[in-house]
Amino acid sequence: MNVLKASQNEVLAVLQAVSGIVERRHTLPILANVLIRKQGNALQLTTSDLEIQIRTTADLGGDAGDFATTVGARKLIDILKTMPQEQTVTLESNQSKLIVKGGKSRFTMQTLPAEDFPLVQESAAFGPAFSVPQKVLKALMHQISFAMAVQDIRYYLNGILFVAEGNTLSLVATDGHRLAFTSATLEVEVPKQEVILPRKTVLELQRLLSDAEGAIEMQFANNQAKFSFGGMEFVSKLVEGKFPDYNRVIPRNHPNHITLGRAPLLASLQRTAIMTSEKFKGVRLNIEPGSLRVSSNNAEQEEAVDELDIDYGGESIEIGFNVTYLLDALSNMNQDMVAISLADGNSSVLITIPSNESFKYVVMPMRI
Repeated sequence: MNVLKASQNEVLAVLQAVSGIVERRHTLPILANVLIRKQGNALQLTTSDLEIQIRTTADLGGDAGDFATTVGARKLIDILKTMPQEQTVTLESNQSKLIVKGGKSRFTMQTLPAEDFPLVQESAAFGPAFSVPQKVLKALMHQISFAMAVQDIRYYLNGILFVAEGNTLSLVATDGHRLAFTSATLEVEVPKQEVILPRKTVLELQRLLSDAEGAIEMQFANNQAKFSFGGMEFVSKLVEGKFPDYNRVIPRNHPNHITLGRAPLLASLQRTAIMTSEKFKGVRLNIEPGSLRVSSNNAEQEEAVDELDIDYGGESIEIGFNVTYLLDALSNMNQDMVAISLADGNSSVLITIPSNESFKYVVMPMRI
């Protein structure tokens, strides 16, 4: 049976869309494969790592009929990448083999039975569906995903908290040293739902979401989240555990406020970061009426000092930070101005965007 017949770029695009979660080495060999299922003219591709499952349906030609098999996803992608973009590619089934043809090239690949492929059991109790534009969710994730923890023993920090309540969707990420919060307005009212999406799911969604028009539909259950967008269905396990109370972490009444250009502050921090050491990324900020001085030094007794003129008339404050935490936040914004609110040298600092209530970034100070 001719499973598909289409141009190299069409086949590769569909295959790459589902293959981001496939690991090259697996304890279960079939998880390195993609499940190919043909029903009539519709071709369905599914991948899984037991925690995340991605499925897409496409019309890629070939013979109509019912057929299913699994074949190595990465190997098939590697084969397709070596072919010219406009070349017509065919996939033919031959007993327990799959034959890939393109031009005068021919590859015979070993398959594993479709019935052995471990599909994720979907929850029977998803909450109400709601949707936002894809580009909105992509932008929200981009604003805060840098603050997720990486392999923290507090496993509930290794991901993003999604809170849907009323007509607001809020996303929160923290690694215990900093916290990023952002939100968007929903078109429908939904009952309160809180879930923690794992880090791998967040990164994969960011890769797949489009900046073009089109919505993403979301549904949450106790242990699963389901996303539908652009002909794709994405099911993920959730992180179990209690996320920290982010409302208590966000400062409310800091008395000292500075508004300044994001780009000049970012450039100043990048300059002074050169003189920090690999192990100790500390920079010192001296804030005085009219000026902000950024300084750093290292074990070789080298130092950097940079000064910015600011519109500030509050009290003098000296405070230290891990410069990486400030650089991450400023690099992931695209606004011209940022606002910084401070209490003293020992309290966390709140970074916001003027005229945008939806984004908040909190950084703990460090002793220098």
